[in-house]
Amino acid sequence: MDWKCTKCENTEFEKGQIQTTGGNFSKLFDIQNKKFVTVTCSKCGFTELYKVDSSVGMNILDFLID
Repeated sequence: MDWKCTKCENTEFEKGQIQTTGGNFSKLFDIQNKKFVTVTCSKCGFTELYKVDSSVGMNILDFLID
């Protein structure tokens, strides 16, 4: 992946993932239906988020496991 930090122009990074709740219904039942990939600069810590499509099946599974 070709990536350059927009803050310090470093080219080394770490990838990660976060999940968040969306609307009132998902907050009420603690369903994390919004997923994002993170790219964090290894030098300055600046982080970019990229939205990822999530499957309904995984959301239900996450709800049942928690």
